[in-house]
Amino acid sequence: MQPYDEERLGELLGLLPPAPAGWVRAAQELPAARAGLDEIVERARADAEFRARLVADLEAALALAGYEPSSELLDAVRARLPELG
Repeated sequence: MQPYDEERLGELLGLLPPAPAGWVRAAQELPAARAGLDEIVERARADAEFRARLVADLEAALALAGYEPSSELLDAVRARLPELG
């Protein structure tokens, strides 16, 4: 593979088509989503009652805590629940 300088890499990147709008939107939303997930996990670690509610009825517990229980959030929290035990 031939090494390129920064200027040539910039030219090559400029030849690429723009990223799909959905990818751009997802990349913009990702930091906030991760922060929200981390907040939920930290709260569950610190609060046994909240953790028990999450395990018993995840969707209701998140809604009661003020989170929009989207399918993405539910899946992400479910994936992190085993580490809370």
